[in-house]
Amino acid sequence: MDARRVLSQLRDKQTLTQDEITWFANGLATGAVTDAQAGAFAMGVLLNGLAEPEKVMLTLAMRDSGDVLKWDMPGPVADKHSTGGVGDMVSLPLAPALAACGVYVPMISGRGLGHTGGTLDKLEAIPGFKTDISIAEMRKIVGDVGCSIVSASGQIAPADKRLYAVRDVTGTVESIDLITASILSKKLAAGLENLVLDVKVGSGAFMKTLSDARELAQSLVKTANGTGCNTSALITDMNQPLASSMGNALEVMASVEMMTVGHVDNPMAQATVALGGEALVLSGIAVDRTVGDAMIAATLVDGRAAEIFGAMVAAQGGPADFVDRWRDRLPAAPVVRDIMPVQSGRVLEIDGEGLGLAVVHLGGGRLVEGARIDPSVGLSRVVRLGEAVDEYTPLAIVHAANPAAADQAAEAVRAAITVGDGTPTAHPLVLERVT
Repeated sequence: MDARRVLSQLRDKQTLTQDEITWFANGLATGAVTDAQAGAFAMGVLLNGLAEPEKVMLTLAMRDSGDVLKWDMPGPVADKHSTGGVGDMVSLPLAPALAACGVYVPMISGRGLGHTGGTLDKLEAIPGFKTDISIAEMRKIVGDVGCSIVSASGQIAPADKRLYAVRDVTGTVESIDLITASILSKKLAAGLENLVLDVKVGSGAFMKTLSDARELAQSLVKTANGTGCNTSALITDMNQPLASSMGNALEVMASVEMMTVGHVDNPMAQATVALGGEALVLSGIAVDRTVGDAMIAATLVDGRAAEIFGAMVAAQGGPADFVDRWRDRLPAAPVVRDIMPVQSGRVLEIDGEGLGLAVVHLGGGRLVEGARIDPSVGLSRVVRLGEAVDEYTPLAIVHAANPAAADQAAEAVRAAITVGDGTPTAHPLVLERVT
């Protein structure tokens, strides 16, 4: 078999076989498939699409191109994946909350992409915290603590790593079929039995319309279930930041404060509860979502999630007293100032992508691959839709490395937040559930 046969079949809209897809995925991992052939494959999938069985076969073949973890735990193994938003640090409280309910969570996460923050970047704001650990170390931490949040090793879905790099330079990133196989191949390589997906939609998400978000959610859920992993998705609103803090250390602060203070009446806590409750139902621990939601909320209020989060931080190299001393342990920016509005009124619209890019330009994200991140910078106390602002009420607080960066961020924030007369459109946090 060779790549030309696979590409010819794809070009002519012929159904690919299991052997052809498996060979191609292995060729991506080993180098037997050239960059030109990988690019042609990506373009063929973008233009002609894959049938549902082909998506399942591609996902499994990419998963099996490297290491696939297997677990022998006394409880279910589950995880969550978000398609990316702003002010979204749900993974930090959700993993320990699930662990507190008896679920084992081997969470393989990513770094910031575009205007969205990355879970690994947030955790690395904690001094000493290591996300690049061996599979053996991760196994031990998951077994001892109940959860671990790590980066993907070079041996996790190497076919996807190769194809993703090619997609980025061939104009094929937008393919729903390739997005589906990319996300799921890495998640399934972690040995998951259950998976809940958070598909974001709105100004701060990659999917700007509900129809696009629904198409992606349905593709992910159908394909994941086709591989044998119990999966459902929540389509959630991202027309404003999920939390009022954006930036790595600031988002860690918000997460730990939520777990230690026990406030569950804010959107970030509500998203954590909804996704966690869904995961507990999938895992067979909760009989329905009402029970599951209550179980997750209880761990945030009574301190169990915080205790497990602290144990995970210590196990991955962070301070042993982090949960007790987090205010002292996280870096702080030297310049902190209010961003005042140019007029009084109510917040009518928020450009989440614009806010995310403001944080990136502060140094809280990467403008080029491999760039160093400043974990201390970002925005806090970002206003919500419908909130009244005036000369005494700031749109946000900027945390910057220097006055010039603070000035630039202030202009970006004012441009991203529309203030005026009227009432903004209200959106529920959870828009749809896809099974």
